[in-house]
Amino acid sequence: MSVRVERDKETGVAVVTLDRAEKHNAITPEMARELSDVWRGFRYEDEVRAIVVTGAGGRAFCTGIDRSAEVPQPSSPYTIDDPLLTIGPKANDLWKPVVAAVEGMACGGAFYLLGESEFLIAGEDATFFDPHTTYGMVSAFETVHMAQRMPYGEIARMALMGSAERISARRAHETGLVSEVTEPGGALAAALRAAAVVAGHPTEAVQGTVRALWSVREAARAQALAHAPHLVALGNLPPERQAELFARRPAGFRLR
Repeated sequence: MSVRVERDKETGVAVVTLDRAEKHNAITPEMARELSDVWRGFRYEDEVRAIVVTGAGGRAFCTGIDRSAEVPQPSSPYTIDDPLLTIGPKANDLWKPVVAAVEGMACGGAFYLLGESEFLIAGEDATFFDPHTTYGMVSAFETVHMAQRMPYGEIARMALMGSAERISARRAHETGLVSEVTEPGGALAAALRAAAVVAGHPTEAVQGTVRALWSVREAARAQALAHAPHLVALGNLPPERQAELFARRPAGFRLR
């Protein structure tokens, strides 16, 4: 199992940990299915009233899809199989509050999870970036998720600059992506403290508030996500060309 779940019955908080530290917590199709099962299972656990999602190891929260994983695609240009579509809580009809604790890198497909969390807490060494365009891929689903919580100019810059630039935790806090910055390694503890407070409030009121907050942006988000598969199918370079670009990755990046 690459997804570890721990429950604290006293506080009502569960911790979901992406547990592939040696691979920067990159997500395989099997891991994606595990995440979906975890979120759906929480709907039936009344004792779990708030959830923290984090990554193991401290070097990365998550670096998106594992590029070495086999993800077969249908031959039709009108369809696309994306194993990350259902890795988030909202995609699995879970309306319990989720807090993300980010240490290290969070990039690309990690945004499916961050975009469906209520708020983010990050260690001071955390960085955020989206490498898609650098490697000839359209950033569609990722930008839709993050555009819900970042100013247009910030998400546009991150998506278009690709791997040449990373957003620091401090800059992420300034733009509203991150609600709190802690000392390095302190994000999980801070997220647990916040989640315990939320879990202590009446469940119906909390989940109703989460649902109300999401209703504000749900229609626009759903419409944008409906366009995403077509943009990916039209704009992505062929896999072999992407592999060439990955093979000669840029040497460095600018932190801002």
